[in-house]
Amino acid sequence: MNDQTTRIILGIDPGTTIMGFGLIRVCGQQMELMQLHELQLKKYTNHYLKLKHIFQRTIELIDNYHPDEIAIEAPFFGKNVQSMLKLGRAQGVAMAAGLSREVPITEYSPKKIKMAITGNGNASKEQVAKMLQQLLKIKTLPKNLDATDGLAAAVCHFYNSGKATTEKTYSGWASFVRQNQDKAS
Repeated sequence: MNDQTTRIILGIDPGTTIMGFGLIRVCGQQMELMQLHELQLKKYTNHYLKLKHIFQRTIELIDNYHPDEIAIEAPFFGKNVQSMLKLGRAQGVAMAAGLSREVPITEYSPKKIKMAITGNGNASKEQVAKMLQQLLKIKTLPKNLDATDGLAAAVCHFYNSGKATTEKTYSGWASFVRQNQDKAS
């Protein structure tokens, strides 16, 4: 169990092609990169199989690193309803994994994450990645920036810790159901 001054935050950028994730260790006001990676899902043609792998990888990350909190990027509202549905499922499966291990989860909008990292809610993935590279002294950025998007969610959560937030936070199934009465009935 972590002491009160040290905590681990898992950040997830859910996706059905690539799920990006990053882990940071926070000691007081200092953060340190623990892990930056992605789960490649392109090779799976079955959507349900992709969801299974997202769930299993998230459980693996939780069991291996014991994060105190999870920060997840909320799906943005696009024009393609099918893409939104798939993305929402991917996010839901990752959240279910965290909730099953009773790890508190906070959702952040892509704009809020970009704003926290770069000061610009309309920043590009590349700008976010470059800022994270400087902040966390990352030698080489990954080819796909989904991993840095996941890391950005964790760093955003660190920056927003202790502040009043309008983002959604869930501490377990009961909390999730209470906050989503319309979806639970």
